[in-house]
Amino acid sequence: MIINTYLRIYIFCLCCLSFYAHAQVKGLIQMSAINADAQLSYQQGGVGLYRYDEDNDGLLLSQGLLEFRYDLTSDWSAHGVMNAYQDPDPTIGFSQAYLRYQPLTNSRYKWHLRVGGFYPLLSLENPDIGWISPYNYTNSAINSWVGEELKTFGLEATFKLPGKSYRSPHSFTFVGATFKGNDPAGTLLSWRGWAMHDRQTLFNEAIRFAPIASLNTPQLQFQANQDLPFTEVDGRFGFYAGIHWDYLKQSQFRFYYYDNNGDPSVLNQNTGQYAWDTSFSSAAWLYKLTNNTRVIAQLMSGKTAMGKNRGIDNRFYSHFIMLSHKMAKHRFSFRYDYFEVTDIDDWQFDPNTSQGEGVTATWRYQLTPQWQLGIEGAVMDSQADNRAAIGFKSRFSQQQMTLTAQFRF
Repeated sequence: MIINTYLRIYIFCLCCLSFYAHAQVKGLIQMSAINADAQLSYQQGGVGLYRYDEDNDGLLLSQGLLEFRYDLTSDWSAHGVMNAYQDPDPTIGFSQAYLRYQPLTNSRYKWHLRVGGFYPLLSLENPDIGWISPYNYTNSAINSWVGEELKTFGLEATFKLPGKSYRSPHSFTFVGATFKGNDPAGTLLSWRGWAMHDRQTLFNEAIRFAPIASLNTPQLQFQANQDLPFTEVDGRFGFYAGIHWDYLKQSQFRFYYYDNNGDPSVLNQNTGQYAWDTSFSSAAWLYKLTNNTRVIAQLMSGKTAMGKNRGIDNRFYSHFIMLSHKMAKHRFSFRYDYFEVTDIDDWQFDPNTSQGEGVTATWRYQLTPQWQLGIEGAVMDSQADNRAAIGFKSRFSQQQMTLTAQFRF
């Protein structure tokens, strides 16, 4: 019944958008049969780091998305991505919505602007429609966090120097942005730790996490037991800057520095959200060993703090390396992830140190241009110091198996 409701909504949206002659619309519906372990997922108030637990066993809508572009003028275009999910509750909304300005020019360089809500393009793992991965169904820890706690609500400028314009094998792109919102970014890393999933947070959506014991203390009594990652708390602007370096069609490298410029002493008691002072550096690299085989790697290192006198002060780090090989209609992808959060503050009642690693293996089969089938197995081992105080084991292992059918239109 829920799935039929979502399908009707998507068909309605598709018809409305297609009414306009210049609208470009494409979408995806992905159904998955899940076999997950008993560890209660963070989405249900548990400490499990996968999206699903044994309560999700069976068939469900794992991804539903509609991506559109509408040309307003020769220079301006409107873009958006709508997503639908069944978990943790039936939800439909926007994960991206922005305007793009790209003037026609005969010069050797190209430039464009984006204004609205969108992802910083720091990932080489998620180039597919609607910011999903064409490799694994479960994202890396890094890009799982990007999909749930990071979003640009502001202005981004991009300046491109195509190598072919200068008869060079090297192409460069420079990116800079300023934004508001994203003040609570760091909440999940500190109290839940890194996770691994493909669930993107929609505009105005809340993310649950376990009822951490330290939230009952006087110092943290006003913090809500949920994260509203895209809210503005302190009125300050954040920024990020990045560079892309491409060598022919063989190598891609991206480096970004992000700083939300949060004032950690500011709290919105109405929403129960602090402004976290969060910054990080991210480096991503894709290298094609052959036309059909590629290696993708990424690392992220940063810090986050909140509260007066930075009562919570953490460092975070993660990296992954993936090998993906395409053979005829088959694609095989194998990824290893490592992640950690290090607590360096003096609040002994609020331990935030956590650490883990995981392996994800995926097989995809392109049955037709529209239909794809896939199987994925994932295992993870993790430890977090704050679990024991709420009745969970500090360290445990998790497993997850999914059988997926994907339809594109």
